[in-house]
Amino acid sequence: MHANFERKNGDRESRPSRNSKITPEREGELYDAILDLLREVGYHALTMDAIAERTHSSKATLYRRGTKSELIINALRRQKSFDMTEINTGSLRGDLQAIVLRQDDSQMERTSQLMRGLAVAAHANMELLRSFREYQLMLELKEMSRALQRAVDRGEIMADNLAIDYIPHLLIGCFVARTLIDHLPPTQEFLIPFIDAAILPALHTHPPT
Repeated sequence: MHANFERKNGDRESRPSRNSKITPEREGELYDAILDLLREVGYHALTMDAIAERTHSSKATLYRRGTKSELIINALRRQKSFDMTEINTGSLRGDLQAIVLRQDDSQMERTSQLMRGLAVAAHANMELLRSFREYQLMLELKEMSRALQRAVDRGEIMADNLAIDYIPHLLIGCFVARTLIDHLPPTQEFLIPFIDAAILPALHTHPPT
């Protein structure tokens, strides 16, 4: 059931003044609905009319909060982040597995849908691209960088290994390519073996036998 963002009196819709504010709870519901719709239909089909219909709000209410791109950016910004506690399992393999396991399969599928929904638009709208990177990808990128540096410090991999800089591209690329190639969502069952089959060998380290 979708939230009704504006109260109605009979057949008349009460419209808030320009300075009126919706509650934080309703604002959260609005932004959640925008991202859900983006996942379902993609950026170009995500019209203000569609958002208004999904959220039972007026377009005037939506435009008071910004353009379509601004609404999406604000929705990305308010998404809850995963636990920021640094991962440190004692091995590169364990750290990479922990990064993958941070999201369950349902969360990974939703992230994949969001990436597809923004893929084309983000490259034409640099603010969208920056926002998606900052609010969706930076945690994973930072954790991978820390995990790789710890592996260097422990002597698991050599500091001059040319593959180090490409590990984020490999793991994120695999995440995206799962749907493009296999028409299936990324899952833990798919990504965990990828670490052993592709990432660790590229770094000249190997999983324990």
